[in-house]
Amino acid sequence: MLPANMHNLTADEILKIADKTRVSFLAATKQMMLGNDLKQALINVYIPLAACLAKQADDYQATRIIGVNGAQGSGKSTLCKLLQIVLEEGFAKRVTAFSIDDIYLTHAERETLAEKIHPLLKTRGVPGTHDVELGLQLLTDLRELEAGESIDIPVFDKSIDDRSPEKDFRQVAGPIDLVLFEGWCVGARPQLDLSLSIPVNSLERLEDPDQAWRRYVNKQLENDYKWLFREIDFMIMLKIPGISSVMEWRSEQERKLAKASQGGHKIMDTAALQRFIMHYERLTRAMLTEMPDRADLVFKLSQDQQIYGVQINNRAI
Repeated sequence: MLPANMHNLTADEILKIADKTRVSFLAATKQMMLGNDLKQALINVYIPLAACLAKQADDYQATRIIGVNGAQGSGKSTLCKLLQIVLEEGFAKRVTAFSIDDIYLTHAERETLAEKIHPLLKTRGVPGTHDVELGLQLLTDLRELEAGESIDIPVFDKSIDDRSPEKDFRQVAGPIDLVLFEGWCVGARPQLDLSLSIPVNSLERLEDPDQAWRRYVNKQLENDYKWLFREIDFMIMLKIPGISSVMEWRSEQERKLAKASQGGHKIMDTAALQRFIMHYERLTRAMLTEMPDRADLVFKLSQDQQIYGVQINNRAI
């Protein structure tokens, strides 16, 4: 699927790497309860992509920040977890994955924001509900991490809608070759003011009639988030078929979260989930329109969440 000049591996080299990584790769797919058989994706997608990223790390001799964008439920975390296995076991690279979700403001901080700015900011997700300063510091620290040093990465617990206690933070030891920085709005750009005036759904129409919430979100993209996303060295987008896919895929994600937490995560009913997704709809639609033409690499997803095509915009890879 990925062209040979992107990874410079022979068919024999790909098979040798597959032999080294297959056991861990397939064990991870089972643990993540993935219904699709990804044996062929290991050869067609993950190994060639890992080779491309490993080459970047070698060429630049510096920590590379790889942005991974995709709508809710598109498989960003899955891609990063499986890609990390292939990079570590197949290419001997030191890798860590870092989600923008893990720098969400705490529940208390979002409540304060909701009181001061707009009630809709209590719901996590949109730009303005993350600790961007913390994110910038973490990316800087990961770039500078040397052998014998380590840092703690926060963990956000969606089952309680809050940041986990510090004792549960994830420790990352240096040095790091590649950081997989994933999130639904990673790499997003602000919209033109004119486009903000027309509501995209009933949430905006009824709960943001003066456009205060959506304009606040857009202003965050114009300012703090711009600096956060400038840290990205290479951008990957998982392009979903359309906005209707989000509801179906996010519902499945809810079921998996509930099963994994053994009852600790309460599944949102259809109405609650629809309302939740409305918070994300505007920016998701905007990214689907403009990001495919500027991301370095775009994976096109089918309705059954399979990668069926690729678009390469960065001619240097």
